Amino acid sequence: MTAMPDESFEKLEVWQRSLEIAVRLHELLRDCRDFGFRQQITDSADSISANISEGAERNTKPEFRQFLGYAKGSAGETRSRLYIAKRLGYVSAAEADVLLDELRRISRMIHALIQSLDR
Repeated sequence: MTAMPDESFEKLEVWQRSLEIAVRLHELLRDCRDFGFRQQITDSADSISANISEGAERNTKPEFRQFLGYAKGSAGETRSRLYIAKRLGYVSAAEADVLLDELRRISRMIHALIQSLDR
């Protein structure tokens, strides 16, 4: 399940899913005129896959684990901002609910990956 040391982070399903979330949010909010909010939510979404990839490219399991913690935090931050986007009508309730479910799944996957590194 880990991307260390011989596997590429691109093979990690959690990285692939987090990349899709980031792309989807960029697409959904492309025309959002609340530029500050749009920047914040897309930055936090981008940070999930970025931290997974950065950690996987580090040389040690403790470093990988640390960056997975950052990725999990970014998933939580993105979820929180998505609730705001939903309440403000920037994203439809149906679309937000799908993304929120996927972000919860990603958080669980990151948690499982952290646990596998702790063994």
